[in-house]
Amino acid sequence: MKIRTVGIVGAGQMGCGIAHVAALAGFDVVLTDIDAEILDQGVASVAANLDRQIRRGRVDGAERDQILGRIQTSTYLKDHVNSELVIESAEERLAIKAEIFRQLDVICPPSTILASNTSSISITKLGTATSRPDRVAGMHFMNPVPMMRLVEVVRGLDTSPETIEIVNDVARTMNKTPVECADLPGFVSNRLLMPMINEAIVAVAENVATPQAIDEIMTLGMNHPMGPLALADLIGLDNCLSVMRTLHAELGDPKYRPSPLLIRMVDAGRLGRKSGRGFYTYPEA
Repeated sequence: MKIRTVGIVGAGQMGCGIAHVAALAGFDVVLTDIDAEILDQGVASVAANLDRQIRRGRVDGAERDQILGRIQTSTYLKDHVNSELVIESAEERLAIKAEIFRQLDVICPPSTILASNTSSISITKLGTATSRPDRVAGMHFMNPVPMMRLVEVVRGLDTSPETIEIVNDVARTMNKTPVECADLPGFVSNRLLMPMINEAIVAVAENVATPQAIDEIMTLGMNHPMGPLALADLIGLDNCLSVMRTLHAELGDPKYRPSPLLIRMVDAGRLGRKSGRGFYTYPEA
């Protein structure tokens, strides 16, 4: 099965990043969201990131308009009817994602692969929302999508080998490295990453050190490219909390209990870069 058109549901930071790399790789892209303004902002962000790549010599400027021209937008899920692969990148809540999968299952031909960019939710559960669980898989891109090479490919209980092969090929065409893992809470990336971020937040709450000091220790001492608290701000503290709650609920281990400080910051709307304030402040937000 050859993938020519990639559908993406959700025009947030991750969805637009996926649209960017898909269009750059030569795929026709259908990007949908319920909010037309968010779609406009998303396409503008893709254009800005593409311009940045052109300035750095990573993309030929002569191809700019052609790349952007491959991205079509819509506020209707029905416009994914001709997509051979649809990647859902909506809010990290099972009920929302499952409903999107139910609707896509009706809209799309039986051959269409339905993938999720979820960072923690069961692919098997999403597959049960459809009549095609063998054609449902996880494609967990890393943030920021244009820069990060990994795609965590998740095989649900019923996902077919053919589906995984196609998803891997698409990821490679996007110049990503697909790495497969089992459908268990948090997969690999967030099962390891989020408890570290959570523990860094606990350290702040207990006055072990300032956020700046914690991040500096991890970047200079552990050779991390970004400290855990700066990374949490980039990911979004609400997303971090959602993943921790999923890990805690699914695994039942108290070591996955979200830090009370993380909960309070999300309740206060301090979500990181996207809100202008998290563990650091972002005047440009």
